[in-house]
Amino acid sequence: MNPWRSCSLILLLAGVAAAQTANPLDPVSLAKLKREAFENSQAALVFEMLTSTIGPRLTASPAHKRAAEFARDRLAAYGLRNARLEPWKFGRGWSLEKLTVEMIEPRYFPLLGYADGWSASTPAAIVGSPLLVAGKTPEEIAALGAKLRGAIVLTQPLLTDFIRKDRPQPSDPAYVPESAAYATNSTIRPLNAPPAAPNPAQRLARSLSTAGAAVLLKPSRGEDGTVFVTGRDEGPGSAPSLTLSAEHYNMILRMLEQNVPVKLRIDVQTKFYDADQGNAYNVLAELPGSDPALRDEIVMIGAHLDSWHTGTGATDNADGVTTVMEAMRILKASGLQPRRTIRVALWGGEEQGLLGSRAWVSEHLAGDKNRAARDLMDVYFNIDNGTGSIYGWYAQNDPAARQIFDAWLEPLKESGARRNTLESVGSTDHLSFIAAGVPGFNPIQDYLNYDVRTHHTNMDTADRVNVADLRQAALVMAAFAYDAAVADQKLPRPAAR
Repeated sequence: MNPWRSCSLILLLAGVAAAQTANPLDPVSLAKLKREAFENSQAALVFEMLTSTIGPRLTASPAHKRAAEFARDRLAAYGLRNARLEPWKFGRGWSLEKLTVEMIEPRYFPLLGYADGWSASTPAAIVGSPLLVAGKTPEEIAALGAKLRGAIVLTQPLLTDFIRKDRPQPSDPAYVPESAAYATNSTIRPLNAPPAAPNPAQRLARSLSTAGAAVLLKPSRGEDGTVFVTGRDEGPGSAPSLTLSAEHYNMILRMLEQNVPVKLRIDVQTKFYDADQGNAYNVLAELPGSDPALRDEIVMIGAHLDSWHTGTGATDNADGVTTVMEAMRILKASGLQPRRTIRVALWGGEEQGLLGSRAWVSEHLAGDKNRAARDLMDVYFNIDNGTGSIYGWYAQNDPAARQIFDAWLEPLKESGARRNTLESVGSTDHLSFIAAGVPGFNPIQDYLNYDVRTHHTNMDTADRVNVADLRQAALVMAAFAYDAAVADQKLPRPAAR
């Protein structure tokens, strides 16, 4: 067959499938969803529980387990079927128990900083003059020898490259196509890919730990007291590590440059958890389909439950978790009957590399052993990478999906939806599904003060979220899940693009 004719045939068939799938929600059903979303909302209760009562939910920590159990019990109380925790192997959990970081000479000054995730403890309070190794070659660092043993080490130079720009808004009429691409990574990493190799900063930290450094300090790229903090488990023998606000880190460096003697006092006390055999948890539940011919097919919605540990994980991602939990409650309480089963998932380990969703997809969807289950999967709708209302969806460069989403979004515009974009977005759990050959999508949300202020920072608190926006987001998520669950055809597969 002529390859151009073959390509045209594929596009034609995709267009036919899109037309068969794109019937938007009827007014009566939409009115039922709106009534539940705006008059009977329980979004505030769930959001406050996750942020104010439980707080930060680092993967495999006791707080993450508590949040998972709360979510499971809540989903069961909504009347969903088979609400459960599914364990997967992660590694050691961790929590910060105490932190003191202060300058005591030439004057007293409390420093703004946080222990990195999975930092080791100091044996006691460490008092000493900081040693700068930034810019030194491995040979020069090795030549420091005994000076490194027991030292407080400044690992980076003066920081001037602050994060001062949020990603642009793709739903704005003046948006320049592809201009948001810098903010996310949409590379699809194979499910069986090995862990990423250590980067230069991680290699430097390992060499300093080997040399016997007592504490490692680095600056954050945030401004005005915003501290971006992540971390990883470097295993036994690694040195305690802290991230300081850039302004305070730079102050110390400037003093050293002027030959002003500086002395710091640092006390880090942390706790590791491995009694649970290194397990982390995903939370799942279902709203069963009503059509005997289609109820084994699955429409899935999800968000990641884990967060970093310095804020309360409000915009990343308690708002997303609240959205999908509330969407499921809305669907159940409205009395609508989806033809396909709608499943919700709350992932752990997203912040460490989409680990919870990758583990679930590898177990349940990937490979020859899961071909039948994969064929029954219709679509996965994720929510992350932003906060607040859902304005539309990234169509992952799939014109057929964009056509369907445009039809589905139209009746939601009176509730604050705007438009979809053909572009791809990455850096979160829908990529795990795409890697297995299942369509996966993430919405366009609000990015004002997200990249510069809340994403992975100490400022990610409940103050940054308007609960009214969560009601709108839950409505859109519920509507899209229902549209997919009642459509005559499943969404186009990634392989058909």
